[in-house]
Amino acid sequence: MSTVIPYGRQHITEEDITAVIETLKSDYLTQGPKIVEFEEAFAKYIGCKYAVAVANGTAALHLCTLALDVTEGDKVITTPITFAASANCVRYCGGEVVFADIDADTYLLDINNVRALLESSPKGTYKGIVPVDFAGRAVNLEEYRKLADEFGLWIIEDACHAPGGYFVDSKGEQQFCGNGNFADLAIFSFHPVKHIACGEGGMITTNDEDLYKKLLKLRTHGITKNEDQYTNDITFATGGVQDDSYPAWYMEMQTLGYNYRLTDFQAALGTSQLTRANEGIARRRNIAKTYEDAFTGKAYIEGQSGAIEGHAYHLYIIEATDRLGLYKYLRKQGIYAQIHYIPCHLMPYYREFGWKEGDMPLSEEYYKKCISLPMYPTLTDDELNFVINTIDSYYKQ
Repeated sequence: MSTVIPYGRQHITEEDITAVIETLKSDYLTQGPKIVEFEEAFAKYIGCKYAVAVANGTAALHLCTLALDVTEGDKVITTPITFAASANCVRYCGGEVVFADIDADTYLLDINNVRALLESSPKGTYKGIVPVDFAGRAVNLEEYRKLADEFGLWIIEDACHAPGGYFVDSKGEQQFCGNGNFADLAIFSFHPVKHIACGEGGMITTNDEDLYKKLLKLRTHGITKNEDQYTNDITFATGGVQDDSYPAWYMEMQTLGYNYRLTDFQAALGTSQLTRANEGIARRRNIAKTYEDAFTGKAYIEGQSGAIEGHAYHLYIIEATDRLGLYKYLRKQGIYAQIHYIPCHLMPYYREFGWKEGDMPLSEEYYKKCISLPMYPTLTDDELNFVINTIDSYYKQ
């Protein structure tokens, strides 16, 4: 293979380009109709009532913690095997991040470890949980909802890796990531390596109307132009003139918000990408099955993502012996595999709060062996087989 094979890659079609160009030629580049169009299409795809488009996945997480009133000292539980933003959003609001270890088989936040944390402290000590659909595998949020209700907690589902992913609930029904049936809020990312690429971008989904309205203000400086929400009277709004309605120019900043908006041309790209979402998921699952078949029974594989029902496969992970050697060898062959993730609790920032090696033994052991293989819909069968054969050849040396 003469070209580089990355671990993830966007797929931009002529239809995508046309959608963006048409928007660039329109009257709106931001705060226009394409935002609502994207939000409505995404909400329908996910199966939730409300969707709020924002600047990126990190902004989405931050807005969620703001909407749920996270404040100084609030304790929130999350996994150490995730991108730092899943934890950082709590710190943005002054809250305290408490990590719980993963399940060694699923790589997801272990509900038993979360329960142990909750039971070891008086009720009310913890405010919420941020479970992550890591790599695209859906967390069983039905179980987490029961636990959260027992201890009076909210749930933010970090579904950045899992649009189109689902778990099967106790009634045998598919529960899609971000559908709002169990989590108070869920977030998605539209970074180029994700399922839906907008360059940058994010989405918050919910079934809670009050949270939805709150998010709309928070993403735009805390400002509303909704007359039903105004608190100043009409005479003030008009500049001292008595009238029967608020003037079109009027708006109110009612809380401290942020400029976390998405542009219309990014929304246009996202809407176009969304039309191919199911096709992309199907290809990802096909690739995952090929990887599973190739690596099952191999002595150098200690674990792998596998072919799991409902998995969205943002990543396909193997746990390999001599991971560093394999990583270097793959790069020499033009295969740019990646590591997901360095455990958050051992980042220098979080070590300052007292976290240390040995606190999360399963996460730390996973980190020593994990490597994410190329996984994206346009990965060809030839490239896929080249990746598999290259890995096999390394261990045959």
